[in-house]
Amino acid sequence: MIALTADEIAQVTGGRIQPGLDPQTVLRAVTPDSRQVGAQEAVLYVAKPGEKADGHDFIDAALSAGAAAVLAERETHDADRNPHPSILVQDAVLAMGAIAREVVRRVRAHSPTTVIGITGSAGKTTTKDLLAAILAEHGPTIAPIGSYNGEVGVPLTVFEAELDTRYLVLEMGADHVGNIEYLCDIAPPDIGVVLMVGTAHAGTFGGVENIAKTKGELVEALGSDGVAVLNRDDPRVAAMAARTTAPVMWFSVDEDAVSGLGEQIADGQVRGVALGRGLHADDEGRPGFDLVLGEDVRAPGTAVRSGLTGTHHAANALAAAAAALAAGVPADAIARVLDGLGPTSRFRMERTDRADGVTIYNDAYNANPESMRAALKTLAGLGRATGRRTWAVLGEMLELGDEHIREHTLVGESIVRLNIAQLLVVGAGARPLYIGALNEGSWGEEAHFAADLDEAYAVLERELRPGDIVLVKSSNGSGLAALGERLAAAPASGTAASTTDTKEGRA
Repeated sequence: MIALTADEIAQVTGGRIQPGLDPQTVLRAVTPDSRQVGAQEAVLYVAKPGEKADGHDFIDAALSAGAAAVLAERETHDADRNPHPSILVQDAVLAMGAIAREVVRRVRAHSPTTVIGITGSAGKTTTKDLLAAILAEHGPTIAPIGSYNGEVGVPLTVFEAELDTRYLVLEMGADHVGNIEYLCDIAPPDIGVVLMVGTAHAGTFGGVENIAKTKGELVEALGSDGVAVLNRDDPRVAAMAARTTAPVMWFSVDEDAVSGLGEQIADGQVRGVALGRGLHADDEGRPGFDLVLGEDVRAPGTAVRSGLTGTHHAANALAAAAAALAAGVPADAIARVLDGLGPTSRFRMERTDRADGVTIYNDAYNANPESMRAALKTLAGLGRATGRRTWAVLGEMLELGDEHIREHTLVGESIVRLNIAQLLVVGAGARPLYIGALNEGSWGEEAHFAADLDEAYAVLERELRPGDIVLVKSSNGSGLAALGERLAAAPASGTAASTTDTKEGRA
């Protein structure tokens, strides 16, 4: 992070410096995790109240690890009743946002920095990873670690920026109307990318239309000199073109959908297109297409074979290509980087080929009905292409609200229709998925239910055969990522991977 003094932080947050903290103390890093303090110097530790723990309880540990100051919501003291060296604020999370806003302002005042926001019900992290790989060849690029995408994650990403940052790529997630508007206020975007509108977190949003309303806050934040990168193949996203004053860059796998844009391109309403012509998948499920970038959708394309698994990732690759083109990267450079580029973040169709011939695809970071069906179609395609037996190991999709039972039931029906050989449903919350599969077809020995991860592992340890392909997928909070890791490690170590305490990412 660029250097800020305690006094400067107090000014931008409206905070009050406590006795014991020199106002001229220079701070170069911010973290709400006391365990991360020792890895950096001149750290501001944020004592953020959380769902499971209160950061104020770890102030002594953070200071002992080397924190230079604390951002806190109440006065605290050491064992000798001396006040901790703190800046007191009303809301630590909002204060993080205020600091991040100041960092963005200073970086932009120093360098020609392009801020790119990415949102969508699925695909944000994959698109972010692809885009960051393209941009990194053309200037200093900052992008989130993993899936930092909310009111804490976006500031943490911004704090990594330095004065020479050329590209600042931000995931923007939400679970309520207004969330993305707030994130855009922290880091006003020059380019806004909207991937899709699905049913993830529909329960907290109050319906899909509110999800669309919230995702569209990103393009509403763009000025007329910005660019809105929109999915032409998603009707709700395509409709967002009417909600922005910025020109649009479309991405699509449907040539017909973008073929009639000549007049809009000529008058500046449309900046261009990223078209994936002739989308197909190889025997490993990796999408390939001819990439067409620019104003002429009839122009010859450049053959690109993605290193990602699943044709649904073609849209993410095209979104990254469109955003990079809008940021000024040449088309040939975009195609060159995308060709063969695979996943870099964990648990996104993460493939492990075991020594016994079993292949594990751990896709258990996030799940909603749309991403679940896309992954299942990929699994079915892998089975058809290779003749190998397929397993769908599925957990609960969280935050679907009143649609929870219905959506799980429909996914269960889809599994039977896709002719996936074996189904293992894990956890009581996902049981309607199991029932849906049973009711859709006569699945006596093909469908299994396990109450927890250990029971699921026992089923798979007993039933897996060499050559099987296993898809592990659930919402992050359901914990199946740990099961996928355990399965992947089993032949080598014979021991279980430790479970992780993680929180579901925002939609």
